[in-house]
Amino acid sequence: MTTEEMLRLKGTHLAPYIQLATLLIGKTREGGGNMFRHQLDTMATLIDYGYIDPVLLKASVIHDVIEDIPDFNHNLLLSIDYESHAVYDLVKEVTRLPDETKAEFLTRILEAGSRNAKVLKAADRISNMISLGFVINIEFISRYTDETERYIFPIAENVDKSMLRELKSLVVSRRKYLSAFVKTN
Repeated sequence: MTTEEMLRLKGTHLAPYIQLATLLIGKTREGGGNMFRHQLDTMATLIDYGYIDPVLLKASVIHDVIEDIPDFNHNLLLSIDYESHAVYDLVKEVTRLPDETKAEFLTRILEAGSRNAKVLKAADRISNMISLGFVINIEFISRYTDETERYIFPIAENVDKSMLRELKSLVVSRRKYLSAFVKTN
């Protein structure tokens, strides 16, 4: 990280967003662990790929809060700081609407999502695909891997070829696991 990038991040106050994300502690995931840790994993993925945009990082820390906390009071988010409205808009952009199928949701991000929404969705899926290494539900792994290939590959290809390479590698490894499972059963 360059000095300029470090200085740009210096003024980024993530603590209030992390505190808000603690609402997800106790919300379990198919791959084990909880949703709070997934939020931080998604942010770590973005940083690993060199993303330092404060709005993107803040949104990554809370990207599942609206979707996974019933009756979430969005005013808690909107009152955090001067960027909270932009953070809220980005989180809403990557939040599945109640009447959307998963395919419609991912297609919406691919076709109409902002660059930040696409980058966030790719980082989110990298975290989710890594978690699949701990999942034993074969149908879920198969469906999720197919979905990644069909919808997330084009999103990642549109914004970050390095993320796309990692996603492809994760899909290959999950398909090897599926293949080995089929051979042993």
